[in-house]
Amino acid sequence: MASASKQITRNADIPAVNSSSLSDLETARVTAALNDNRLELFYQPIVRSGTNNFVAFYEGLARIKMPEGTIVSAGQFMPFVENTALGSRLDRCILRLALQQLTNNPDIRLSINMSVLSMKDSGWLGILESADSDICERLIIEITEGAAMSDVELTTAFMHRVRRKHCSIALDDFGTGATSFRYFKDFLFDFVKIDGLFIRDLGYDKDNQVLVQALIDISKHFDMVTVAEFIETDGEAEMAAKLGIDCLQGYL
Repeated sequence: MASASKQITRNADIPAVNSSSLSDLETARVTAALNDNRLELFYQPIVRSGTNNFVAFYEGLARIKMPEGTIVSAGQFMPFVENTALGSRLDRCILRLALQQLTNNPDIRLSINMSVLSMKDSGWLGILESADSDICERLIIEITEGAAMSDVELTTAFMHRVRRKHCSIALDDFGTGATSFRYFKDFLFDFVKIDGLFIRDLGYDKDNQVLVQALIDISKHFDMVTVAEFIETDGEAEMAAKLGIDCLQGYL
């Protein structure tokens, strides 16, 4: 498998254009990539803290490979398509790629992100439900706080359907959204990814240490595996492990 960090994948150069033209450009770019089978997943390892980089699972990061070979990261095009029908089509392609990768690599676990639209997309759910449950058991679906809370009933129903295929579910960017703890205990995520905003300078930032410890305590109470996002220094990794974070993601 190819692997890449969220931070280090090189973006393709794009011209300086207004926001409307940029949206049209990125929409056209994604459409062409899907039509030409140029969407790829790169794999960033998430390692267990306190170990010698033992990989717990990988996150599949969507990338577009341009005809000339340049790589375009999801951060460049996803904001323009994630809440559109094209975004749902993109999510379906990502799911297919992830399931194929899990089929080809029976010893790995893999997480993928999805938009709120895909939670009610019969096409996305159909792809998942037609897959072998033994494969789905190694798939982790990441949902952001904002997506989870945008429609609590939809999220709950979606999670029940996904769990029937034995998938795990991760709450992404924990701590930055609007999660209501009234519903938090009902969602029962398997993984909680603590946003990099709280991980930055964790080695010496006392405020972040207190906040991260609180997020860890909440997660542990509900038996959720914790992941620290955007680890960039040894100090951050060491403090995350000391505080009780289960897994680390970033520069390692």
